[in-house]
Amino acid sequence: MHFSRLFVTLDKLLTLGIKKKQVSFVLPSFIRNFAAEMKTMKCRLAITAALFLAVFLFWWLAYPHALSYQEQNQLFLWTGDYLGERLSVPGGLAHYLGECITQFYLIPWLGALLLALLFTALQQLMQRVLIASIRPLTAQSKSPAPCTLPPASIYIMSFLPCALLLGHLGDENVLCAYPVALVLTLLASCMAGHTSVWADLAVLPLLYWCVGPVAWLYVGLRIVRMGLRSAWLALYMALVLFVANWLLPNPAKMVWWGFSYYRIPLMTPILQIVIPIVIFLLALVTRCVRRKTEVSQAVKTLSMAVCAAVLAVLAWLAVDKGFDADKYELIRQDYLIRNERWDDIIERAEHKVVKTPFWSQSVNLALAMTHQLAERQFMFYQSGTDALLMPAVHDNTSGWPSAEAFWRLGMVNTAQRYFFETQNAILDHRLSGRCMKRLAECAIVNGQYEVARRYLGMLTHTTFYRSWAQKAMQCLNDEAVAAHQVWGPKRNLRFQSDFLFSWPVIDQMLGLLFSSHHENRMALEYMMAQMLLNGNIQGFMQSMGAVERYGGYARMPMGYQEVVQSVQGQTGADSGFMEYINRMNHHNQQQ
Repeated sequence: MHFSRLFVTLDKLLTLGIKKKQVSFVLPSFIRNFAAEMKTMKCRLAITAALFLAVFLFWWLAYPHALSYQEQNQLFLWTGDYLGERLSVPGGLAHYLGECITQFYLIPWLGALLLALLFTALQQLMQRVLIASIRPLTAQSKSPAPCTLPPASIYIMSFLPCALLLGHLGDENVLCAYPVALVLTLLASCMAGHTSVWADLAVLPLLYWCVGPVAWLYVGLRIVRMGLRSAWLALYMALVLFVANWLLPNPAKMVWWGFSYYRIPLMTPILQIVIPIVIFLLALVTRCVRRKTEVSQAVKTLSMAVCAAVLAVLAWLAVDKGFDADKYELIRQDYLIRNERWDDIIERAEHKVVKTPFWSQSVNLALAMTHQLAERQFMFYQSGTDALLMPAVHDNTSGWPSAEAFWRLGMVNTAQRYFFETQNAILDHRLSGRCMKRLAECAIVNGQYEVARRYLGMLTHTTFYRSWAQKAMQCLNDEAVAAHQVWGPKRNLRFQSDFLFSWPVIDQMLGLLFSSHHENRMALEYMMAQMLLNGNIQGFMQSMGAVERYGGYARMPMGYQEVVQSVQGQTGADSGFMEYINRMNHHNQQQ
């Protein structure tokens, strides 16, 4: 490649018929300087590298919890059956590759790296699509030799789909299959080049089966590049979809809008449709601009500035509006629970409050695990009687703090039920690596070794749970469980006899758990805290003797002292406990 010729050609494109003095009267100097810098290939490579680095740091440092959330809602298996199941529906290849990438989200920096590669590939392929749109359709242009570098505004336009995609991924139900499908479709469009449109008779059905309905974007880009003579491809694509709808037993909406782009079946977020349309329109506009007569350098530089401004606005909106702060704070709390970062949970709770039971349960669990629950419970927002534990909710998110709390309390059967129901509530009917691991542990603690063996056997076909599962396989006997530093104590703390579980008297259930094992300090703290949340002051006062005897406190915790003083009328309404009681009374009166 003769780089000197490319730079000369680029310079002619950007400075044809214009003098610097003429530009200076139109645009500020900093825009002219930036336009001049954009002439160099090194600058463009640096900006692409900046995109890679920005995306990598965004997911690794700012949103590792979003990656963890995606990973815990699937279980990727390296088996032929798993691959065959994915490839049996349209979009299966994109879905398979997306889930393969998502499994690496368990290691945040690795997941962020793969996402950064996806975004960079999208930008580079988008740039090639735009280059192909401005290239003259002549015999010479069919040569494999590299084409002339695009103007700076064309280069900036190639980043616009990346900004939209970032905002789209702010929806926690968007699956990795969608960006993978976009990249594969743009790659197919670039590889097609100027081949005959008749080859698309075979390409389109295959592409649809690999990436799903995003294949419509391929049709649009082919029409832009080849002209209206290839418009019949749109009718052919519609025919392919009608045939798929006729042959497949799935709902028509899934056939037309995708099986694997979104976790909630039969729902299609607006950006899923907007992003391919924007890519098509960018290619179309670029093609139309190519036909216009030469414009002044001032107009070119202004267009570049407008594109840069639009990109900046879209990037800001993607981060600010695409990622709901409260929702992702709860996802972060769950991520910290999963990694047992209790101090980080408490530290974040001191600065940001999300007034939901999920938040209260997460903070209270962290306080209990650091032995601060008795001391600091009412220093933090308490949602109500469900601030410690809550009845099972049939969704894939709400039950995590309660399930983890039951597991750590030693209520193994209840924890097993919560993890099982959480996994079954995943809307696209996927398994969960995190749930499967906990279910295997619950089965091991309960002595259900054959059940545990089935769970562990499945986990051995994964990448990151394999070694853990193999080690757990060696502990499927009573002697090994008794010697285990986690499962042994859990087996001792669990209920030894069956009884009816009644949620309205959860504090009594915790009392039974503690009375059977007085060394279970967490059960004692949860029992006392639940009685306070229920407003059971009499039961709380009667249990103070157990606190003094088994709590292991050098002095009575300040939280308990505040409650006693409040009962005796020695504190005002501004105390944490009295503020909670007044709020609950007001809430009950309104009902």
